[in-house]
Amino acid sequence: MSLIPKDNTRRWKILSTEYLYRRPWLTARKDQVELPDGRINPEYYVVEYPDWVNVIAITKDGKFVMERQYRHAVGMTCYELPCGVMEEGETPLQAAQRELAEETGYGKGEWTPIMDITPNPSSMSNFTHCFLARGVEKVGETHLDATEELEVHLLTEEEVKTLLRENQLIQSLMISPLLKYFSGL
Repeated sequence: MSLIPKDNTRRWKILSTEYLYRRPWLTARKDQVELPDGRINPEYYVVEYPDWVNVIAITKDGKFVMERQYRHAVGMTCYELPCGVMEEGETPLQAAQRELAEETGYGKGEWTPIMDITPNPSSMSNFTHCFLARGVEKVGETHLDATEELEVHLLTEEEVKTLLRENQLIQSLMISPLLKYFSGL
């Protein structure tokens, strides 16, 4: 079940599209668009990414499965939820389960979608599908991509809340589902 809103009542009409850059992880395009009131914007830039997934994974004994890895764009080593890119043909749930197993070696459990969010709907085309996995357990070894280097940490609920309070979690696409989870919404 997708939680993505379907309201397109103010949709812009695309008059033309020019692709400026196409790579597997980054595609940039320039659209000429017509707004609903008839105005023309000759240069509207969009960055296309595949959809992403992330997982709040909680073990049978109540520990949160977290990662720490270096993020080059901000030059920092960050705590994060297990996350990744959806591969072609995968459902969001399949991608989330695959990413959790590949990055942490954890799996199984009861899975629930939490929310679908977007990193920046004004200029980025993708969504992040967020899941809660309760009762996960170690099912195998990690299988990291060639450029991935991360550490898996099992943290208590209080330790995760402390990371949030002390601004040690900085990825907004991970903070949002954690705040929703902790608020009980």
